[in-house]
Amino acid sequence: MRLLRAGSSAVLVELDELAGVLQGALEGALGGATEVVPAARTLLLRWDGRPAPDLGELAGALRPVLDTAASPGPSARDDGDGGGVVEVPVVYDGPDLAEVARLTGLDEAEVVRRHTATPWSVAFTGFAPGFAYLVGGDPALRVPRREVPRTRVPAGAVGLAGEFSGVYPRASPGGWQLLGRTDLPVWDASREPPALLRPGTRVRFTAGPPAPLAPPTPPGDHGPRPAGGASRSAAPARDAAPLRLGGLEVLDPGPSALVTDLGRPGRADVGVSPGGALDRGSLRAANRAVGGAAGAPALEAAGRLVVRSLGRTVVAVTGALVVVEVLRAASGAGPGRVRPGLPVPLDDGDVLTLEPAGAGAAAYLAVRGGLDVPRVLGSAATDVMSGLGPAPLRAGDVLAVAGPPWLDAAVPLLPQERTGPPLPRPGAVTALDVVLGPRDDWFTPAAVELLQRQVWRVSAQTNRVGARLEGGVPLERRDPGRELPSEPAVRGALQVPPSGQPVLFGPDHPVTGGYPVVACVAAHHLDLAGQLPPGALVRFTAR
Repeated sequence: MRLLRAGSSAVLVELDELAGVLQGALEGALGGATEVVPAARTLLLRWDGRPAPDLGELAGALRPVLDTAASPGPSARDDGDGGGVVEVPVVYDGPDLAEVARLTGLDEAEVVRRHTATPWSVAFTGFAPGFAYLVGGDPALRVPRREVPRTRVPAGAVGLAGEFSGVYPRASPGGWQLLGRTDLPVWDASREPPALLRPGTRVRFTAGPPAPLAPPTPPGDHGPRPAGGASRSAAPARDAAPLRLGGLEVLDPGPSALVTDLGRPGRADVGVSPGGALDRGSLRAANRAVGGAAGAPALEAAGRLVVRSLGRTVVAVTGALVVVEVLRAASGAGPGRVRPGLPVPLDDGDVLTLEPAGAGAAAYLAVRGGLDVPRVLGSAATDVMSGLGPAPLRAGDVLAVAGPPWLDAAVPLLPQERTGPPLPRPGAVTALDVVLGPRDDWFTPAAVELLQRQVWRVSAQTNRVGARLEGGVPLERRDPGRELPSEPAVRGALQVPPSGQPVLFGPDHPVTGGYPVVACVAAHHLDLAGQLPPGALVRFTAR
């Protein structure tokens, strides 16, 4: 056993073998840990909201638990029933089939034959909801991940990475070698259980066209929810019953606007990242300004946002530097500017506009009473990686206010002024503190020093999943050919693919990954990292 820091509030426990069977034992023994996340040969222990304990003390608490849990017994590798056998029909026409053949020295037909000839079993889940890591395949099919991950892998893609095979539940970034595709839905948040492939389940791949998923939808039946559980946020009808307390109509969502809250903590073991606001402090501040609960659902806007008040509402704007203007419907007055951080009463028909002013990446619009949005797995937040929660907003969407009802006077008792470091700007350097590890020893001493000395640029390939960073000199590994078994990661992790250019994980990051993490942003700078816009410059300092 080896203990490694993974940021300020998490510890990675490195083991000699598959760690999934130890999860339950640790959850029962470590009452202080918020979450235990298993992966191939590691367990992530997380203490959200407070520092991780001393490593020496933690090792003393873990040793007897691990010694007991490691006694002989069933494991995810067993060929017992483990939840039954799932047949996965695959069309083997993947873009990396020829590359896998080259890497293995086999022809393409033999790659397919070996992939289908051997039964697989689910060792653990992670990366994304419903993504199962399958083991037990032919050793000849062990191939490295791609040097540069794809920004988008389609749903149903079937791939290989190291000793694992897997099926992508929905479109997402990924670095696995893609053999083909299947139409089998491996994740559906509307069914119970939502994951088709769970630890212990046996899987057999078959070659050929996928079988039909379901009979035709009867007339009048709207069918299943979209993949990943995403749904429209509300019906665009002003006289709908839910609007009895008022609401907001989206006139212009800009480049990206979505519903968010404090996310879905505690579900990483089934592949669901915590998610939630990019800048949690600003979300809480916006809700405080309107007298609401700190984690009430609100809007997160990356750029311009225009909404119309339906009925009487009270709103507040925080986060990124924006110009806030209100056009009053009754008088035609305006548009008049409103100072961010103050509660603003809106009458029916009033239009509020947010225009970015050059600093920060995410602005928050909270409404008194919160937004009345359906919750998926306990949260109303949109997760762009997993597809959970409401779909990103479109013009014409209407969001109802949940409550309490309107109060006749909106007294600005809770003005919210931003404190702390200045918001990041394109072209300006933002300093972020990091905690080295858990895999800084995978990099040369010069690379670890370069991580802190070199200024990194946030590329245009940036979203809530992560920000690709660009540096003049890439980070060099000690052993470029070495492969890392997939292991859990945290928000703020600096994961480094073979290209040597880091990816800074955001709130909707993959739960597990197979590239080493050189450092993690310290807890006190996570919100600042969430406000990095494309073109911003970053300098890291190890603390």
